[in-house]
Amino acid sequence: MPVKDHGFRRVAPALAVFAAVRLLGLAALAAWGAAAGSSPHRLLSARWDSLWYARIAAEGYGHEVVLPGGVVHSDLAFFPLLPWLERLVAAPTGLGYGSAGLVVSAVAGLAAAWGIFAVTDLVCGRRDLGVDGRRAGVFAVGVWAALPVGVVQSMAYSESLFTALAAWALYAALRGRWVAAGVLAAGAGLTRPVGAAVVAAVWVALVLARRRGERSWRMAAGAVLAPAGAAAYALWVGAYTGGGLLGYLDVQAGWGNGFDGGLAFAQFVGAKLISGAAPAAIGLIAGVVLVLWLYALCVRQGQPAVLLVYCGIVVALALGASAYFGSKPRLLLPAFPLLLPAAVALARARPGRAAAVLGGAALVSAVYGAFWLNGSGPP
Repeated sequence: MPVKDHGFRRVAPALAVFAAVRLLGLAALAAWGAAAGSSPHRLLSARWDSLWYARIAAEGYGHEVVLPGGVVHSDLAFFPLLPWLERLVAAPTGLGYGSAGLVVSAVAGLAAAWGIFAVTDLVCGRRDLGVDGRRAGVFAVGVWAALPVGVVQSMAYSESLFTALAAWALYAALRGRWVAAGVLAAGAGLTRPVGAAVVAAVWVALVLARRRGERSWRMAAGAVLAPAGAAAYALWVGAYTGGGLLGYLDVQAGWGNGFDGGLAFAQFVGAKLISGAAPAAIGLIAGVVLVLWLYALCVRQGQPAVLLVYCGIVVALALGASAYFGSKPRLLLPAFPLLLPAAVALARARPGRAAAVLGGAALVSAVYGAFWLNGSGPP
């Protein structure tokens, strides 16, 4: 990989694009809220998962909701890094924990955009792709910000924080900065269960480096540090619940979460096909096909194994989960390597055409995000 400086001056255009797209989305949400009588702040910071995170920040773990039939939803399903940061921001500022979560997401969103730019610039700057890496990086960030569910990046959710940690961990692994990669992977493992994808990617990078003859104590440190966050939390949950090593899986089972390779999702789509909701089912099938096609393009593009492993696991876990089918689009948000083929295509296009495509996508994303949050919203 070519060595480049990914400092602020180089990334500034990408950050400006990211901020512009997200501000457009917030403006659309505010306009929709004014017309519908809803509160954008409440939609972003005090609904769905954000309420669980804020409660953990305020009171610590231990809250449960018992549903009819005895099903238990425990807050132990939510990883601790975001609530810790909410508490850290709220203490000196006096903000409520939900509002502190918005601050964390805003900063993390910029960090994620920077990391996505750095990875894209590094990977797409190769001569065989015939594209300027910096230009591709700007478009990768723009497309990520303008995804239909991109409004989640502005919520008090953990997607932006996780993507930031994952992107920079992948960047560090690509550059052979093993201790940094391990620390960032550990942080990702304290943020979401899919942190396992980051750990696997870092380990793959270490194996490949070892095959090239690299040896150092930093490699060993990175290998040990990478799974430390997820392992520590899983062990703590097991001790807290008395469930041992499988304690966290028991917590997830209470929420109906599991991994069945996509069987339940296929049954869900099939039920829609025969229940009069065929257009929705066809849309879901098209979405899955699009994701798989994009991953195939990533392979054909010759992306490094580190990115392919990470992205493949994120996609597999998102599509193969057995519950919360409406969550799948946002669960795919961290799979940013899927966007690199589109970024390369836009970087090769004429500037006016590329700007029009990205601008149109941003406008659609803004309107859809406002509609979505004022409707069913992210579960």
